[in-house]
Formats: sequence, C-alpha cells, structure tokens
Amino acid sequence: MARRKENDRPHQSNNDDSDSNSVEDFEEEPNFEDPEDYEDDISEQDLIGDLIRQRPKETDGVESIVVVDGVPQVGADRIEKLQNVLRKLFQKFGNIKNEFYPLNADGSTKGYVFVEYGSAAEALEVLKGTNGYKFDKNHTFTVNLLTDFEKYDNILEKWENPTPQPFREQGCLQYYLLEPDACDQFSVVYEQGDKVAVYSNSQPEPALLEERPRWTETLVRWSPLGTYLSTFHAKGIALWGGEKFQQIMRFSHPGVQFIDFSPCERYMVSFSPLADSKATDEPQAIIIWDVLTGLKKRAFNADKSQALPIFKWSHDDKFFARMGPDMLSVYETPSFGLLEKKSIKVQGIRDFAWSPTDNTIAYWVGEEKDTPARVTLLEIPSRNEVRVKNLFSVADCKMYWQKSGDYLCVKVDRYAKIRKDKSDIKYSGIYYNLEVFHMREKQIPVDSVEIKETVHSFAWEPVGSKFAVIHGEPPSTSVSFYEVKTGQTPTLAKKYERKACNQLYWAPSGQFIVLAGLRAMSGTLEFIDTHDFTVMNTGEHFMATDVEWDPTGRYVATAVSWWGHKVDNAYWLWSFQGRILKRVALDKFCQLQWRPRPPTLLQPQQIKDIKKSLKKYSAQFEVKDRLKMSKASKELVEKRRKLMQDYEDLRSRKQNEYEEQRHRRIELRNNVDTDETEGRGGELEEETVEFFIKEETILLDE
Repeated sequence: MARRKENDRPHQSNNDDSDSNSVEDFEEEPNFEDPEDYEDDISEQDLIGDLIRQRPKETDGVESIVVVDGVPQVGADRIEKLQNVLRKLFQKFGNIKNEFYPLNADGSTKGYVFVEYGSAAEALEVLKGTNGYKFDKNHTFTVNLLTDFEKYDNILEKWENPTPQPFREQGCLQYYLLEPDACDQFSVVYEQGDKVAVYSNSQPEPALLEERPRWTETLVRWSPLGTYLSTFHAKGIALWGGEKFQQIMRFSHPGVQFIDFSPCERYMVSFSPLADSKATDEPQAIIIWDVLTGLKKRAFNADKSQALPIFKWSHDDKFFARMGPDMLSVYETPSFGLLEKKSIKVQGIRDFAWSPTDNTIAYWVGEEKDTPARVTLLEIPSRNEVRVKNLFSVADCKMYWQKSGDYLCVKVDRYAKIRKDKSDIKYSGIYYNLEVFHMREKQIPVDSVEIKETVHSFAWEPVGSKFAVIHGEPPSTSVSFYEVKTGQTPTLAKKYERKACNQLYWAPSGQFIVLAGLRAMSGTLEFIDTHDFTVMNTGEHFMATDVEWDPTGRYVATAVSWWGHKVDNAYWLWSFQGRILKRVALDKFCQLQWRPRPPTLLQPQQIKDIKKSLKKYSAQFEVKDRLKMSKASKELVEKRRKLMQDYEDLRSRKQNEYEEQRHRRIELRNNVDTDETEGRGGELEEETVEFFIKEETILLDE
C-alpha cells in the first residue's frame, strides 16, 4: 500500500509526544492501481467515444480550409462587391471563420480564394456543392481541400495495380421469373419477428422455399423489382437473393430503421434516427449506397421534422430530390452532386412528387398573404415549368400520380372561412376539389371535380383511366368511380351508397378493386369488377389490418398483424373474385409481403392481342389446373394408403408380441387362461344370486 512518511505529516508540538507515540509512523492511503494481471477489455472508443471525437488533431484548422480557383480577377475598387457575392454563396454550407484573397502588386485579385470553415465536414459539403459551379459565363469554380495539395504531391511515381478481388458466384438472382407456372412468392414474418419464411404460391398448397430463425430483427422488405430480400439488424442491412437466398451484400449502418430503394435497384438509402447529425465528422444519419458494389456514395444529415422518405427518386435513377426550407434540392447520379451546383428556390414549398414514367416533378406551394397557392410541373434537368395551376382558398393539397404517368390528380382541401390565431390557423366550411392534369395532351389541360363531402381515400386505376374516391361521413360513406377521357371532364361512372370501407386496393393490372374496411371497421371486404361494376363477392376477415395484391392480380392476401392486434393473428388468401382459398393462423404473425416482379417486356399491343385471345389460352390453363388437382388428389390418396399400411403393420407386430407373451400371462394369473372366451366357461365357476324385492297382489274383476 502507498504510505506517507513521518516528515510529510504536519508538525506537532512537544507537548503531544505522548499522544504521538500511539499514532502509527505511517498512514495508509487508498490504492487505485489495477492488479498486475488485470487486463482491460473496454476500449477507449467505447468508454469515452464522444470525447475522443472532440480531441484536437494535428490537422485541425487545415482540413477545414478550401481553396477556390476560377474566381474572377477584379481590381481593388471591385473587391468588396466580389467578397459579398462569394460570401453569400459559401455561407450556405456552414459558418465561415476566415477568408483570404491573395492580391497582386496593383491590388487586384489573383483568381483564387482561401476559405476557412468551422469543421472539416462543412468543408467537404462546400467541395461537393461548389466544385464545378458555374459562377458566370466565363468563370467556373474548381474547389479543393487545402490538404489535397499535399496528398497529390505525394503520389507514387510508379503505378501499382490494385489487387483484384476474387469473383463470387451469386447464382441467378431472377430465377423466380423462370417458374413454369408463374407462381408468385411471398415472405412471412411471425413469432414476433423471430422467424421468417418464404413461400411459393403453388396450388393447391403453398410450398415452403426457405425458413430461418432470427433472419431479421424487425421486418423484411423486397426490393422494387423483387431481386433482393432485405433484412434489418442492429448493425445495418443485409441483402439476400438467389435460389438458396444466400447473402449478397451487407451495409454497415448502426441503428438503421428505414430503407428505400431507387426504382431500378441501383441505389439504396438507409436512415438511422439514432445517428448524431451534429457530429463534426462525416454525416451518418442518411447514407446512399451502391447496391452492386456496397460502396457508400454520399451521406447527409437528417432533419427530424421531415417526413419519410426524405429523398424521392426519378423513375430512371438519374435524379433524386429532397425538400428544404423554401427550396427543392435535386441531385444527379452518379456524381451525387447538386444539379447545376445549386438548389431550386421555391418560396413556401409544401410537398413534391416525381412522375412514375418521366423526369417531371410536381410540387405545390401554399398561400402567402395575397399570393394564391399553386401547383407547378417542372421538367428536370432543364428546370422548365411546363404547367402552373393557381389555386385559391387552399388549406391543404395531396398529389396522386397514376402509375402509367398519364394523369396527375391533386386533391385540394378548400375552405370557406379562415381564422388566424397567434399560434394556429383554423379552417371552417371545408370542401374538396380534384384537379386532374392530362399529362399526355397538348398544354396539359386541367379538369376539376368538386366533392362537398369529406374525402377519406383516393386511388388511381394502375392501368386504365378510372379513379375511385371514398367520401362521406361514417357509417353512410359512399364510393364513387370516375372515368377520365381525352378532352373531357371526368364523368361519374358508378356510385355505391352506404359502404363500410375506408381503403381502396386496385389490382396491379387494373379493372378489379377491393373495398376494404380495415381495423375499426372489422375487416369487411367487397370485390368489384369495374368493367361492368358488378359485385363479384363479399367477405370478412375480422380485424384485418392489411390487404396485399400479388404482382399478377390473381390473388389477394388479407392479414391480422401482431403489430396491430395481439389476438387472431393470421393471413388469408383469396382469389381475385373474392373466393377464400386458404386460412393460415401463425403465432404472433407480423407481416406478409408479395415478391414484386419487374415490368413486362410485352408491348401494349401485344397485351391487347393476348386479352382478345384469352379464351384460347385459358382452355390450356384449365387442363393444367385439372391435372394439378387430380395429381394432388392422387398424392392425397397415396398418403392415406401409406398411413393405413403403417397402421396395419403396427397392429400385426403388436398382435405377434401379444401371442408370444401368452404363456407368461397364464403363469402370472395362476395358470388361468383369460384370453379366450370359451376357456372361461369351463375354468370359472358361475354363481347365480337371486334377491326377493317385493310381492304385489292384483285383483282382477270378473
């Protein structure tokens, strides 16, 4: 133990000598040292990671400096104006600590500037946002970090080829498209997420393809074209594919809770709300990955007030965009930089959406004093406004693109009166307008449909020109179907009164629709053919929470998820006509998802020809279906025969054992054979006992 010497103690007078003799010469102090054999298994990063990130570095003050070349060379009389313009541009990316303009002997600028920011992360954002920025017709910026000059100065004179990575066979990732009977696959998560299974929807019973425990920690998600199955884990995302669902790629992103694929599956966006968006190093909240290589393409900070998905993609993966305060930022791939190095200023922007087939953005702007709200169609990358529609007395808007990109419907919530408080705005007399944009017609005409009642749900027919609306107040809600024709205002095709539904689910190929009353409406279902608006069937899946069409539109799955209700968790399979095919109850069932299919390669005319001659093809399929059912019946008979044979064999063995043990049984029963009924009569004594109960006398009249 550590000790303190006598002479280190406070001096005592001679009068206390007698007392000091009773005090030890040394005083013990606590020892905080670790034993010699102690091994510390906790790293400093785990213990004080936050402090380590803030530890000063040798490169602090250098990594946060950018060098901007290509700046106009101006005289001394115009330097102040140039500084104000550049400062306004570069302040968008962070707090400027210092700036230096090298000057010539005559006081004119040399054409480059040094700008220092508060952190290296801000300097990186400047590099990504302004490198290649076109300042004017004659000047384009070239931006580098100050540390890049030393890096480029130390390039090896002799080139060394990188070590090639070994090729890893992944198999055919689109094997499921080669299935002869075009059976779709679906994934099921159950037992509170502990088990995941993938089935093929074969007839008469779905076939199990793969089942694994703890395959995911929360849920699973298919990529848009069905190539990959993604699973969520505490440390990131894993992609699986191929016939055996082997792991294709891993993406490390701790705390990830949301992902979004680009439409062509080239990129994936992961979002972790737990990431520190204020960290001084590179942002970690939102990361965009290259799906094939697994490389991180770019990272962004997240604004917690933004709705998911934060980024929205164009149909061809060439662009993605996000909305900010009074601006719309459009990025391009594969550079992942801002389009034309600057965002689009849109004062008061509230929402936007990409066309599913064209590089066109629709966005709407709210009212501002005397300026009306408006919906704008913007072409990318030209930024040309192809259509602007002004709207008055607008409380809110929602935009719905038709899957084919032929139409855009904007549901406008209008008000009769408005009352503004200090902290709130209240509307009264709300009514609704549906503004339909005809995207394929010249000058994009807009038609309007007015609905006085509350609109609960809206859905376009994916392939076709109809849309459906649920409106009214429960329990007297109505469902209206409108037909959109070229050069005409949408016309009411059919109206159903008093329907217990709150959601609309169109078949992927159109024509058929399910009116569903989910959750509070007890799971009522109604299957409608919109060709002639006949109700094919009605049904009920009590307390259903989800409805999912398969990609071909042949089957519908309804489910009661454990995430929504803790009892009666199951999924049911229906035909598109509303005939129940199978009921499957699973313990703590959570999720069912159909595996998507890529768009068909057939031309529209080829699809029309197939529909015309469908009867010819349907006869062939009916024969196949009958063979399948008969095969299934034969398999069932064979299964029953095998079970009966197994029973007969077991019975025969037990009878033989019984006969072999007969002599032993007789010995144990005092040589009395009780097996045969005939033997019991001679070897056993029979005793008859009679009891006198009572005597009655009855007199009969003569």
